[in-house]
Amino acid sequence: MDQSTLQPAKTAPGAAQQFTAFTPYESTSGEEYMSPAQIAHFQKILEDWRRELMAEVDRTVQHMQMENVNYSDPNDRASLETDMGLELRARDRERKLIRKITQALDRIKAGEYGYCESCGVEIGLRRLEARPTATLCIDCKTLEEKREKQIAQD
Repeated sequence: MDQSTLQPAKTAPGAAQQFTAFTPYESTSGEEYMSPAQIAHFQKILEDWRRELMAEVDRTVQHMQMENVNYSDPNDRASLETDMGLELRARDRERKLIRKITQALDRIKAGEYGYCESCGVEIGLRRLEARPTATLCIDCKTLEEKREKQIAQD
């Protein structure tokens, strides 16, 4: 595999892909963080990802309409309902992800993309490429996860 292109993460059929294929951004010497070129890079990643997810939603709707068969065998019916349940859960996760992608695109328009919501520091290019919807820097995210873990233990 060519190291310059990231491929979609391997996921279960019907599950949301974690990454879209893109070429990692190469900063030039002295380039300002969240320069217009960087913003355009992340906007393209987010828009492509959203487009892929929306296409998957459309395929699911078409599939469910075609699969609307009334099976007389209870086992076949149970299998179909289980498959549809898994498919709907995957689409629900994707719906939430689409919302996060839309919020990230809104942050780009507002000039707030790439900066931590909590402390205001730069999130970082590589972290944003790994998680384009990230809203927290790694330190704030780590603290949030520790708090969540403590709350869960109480």
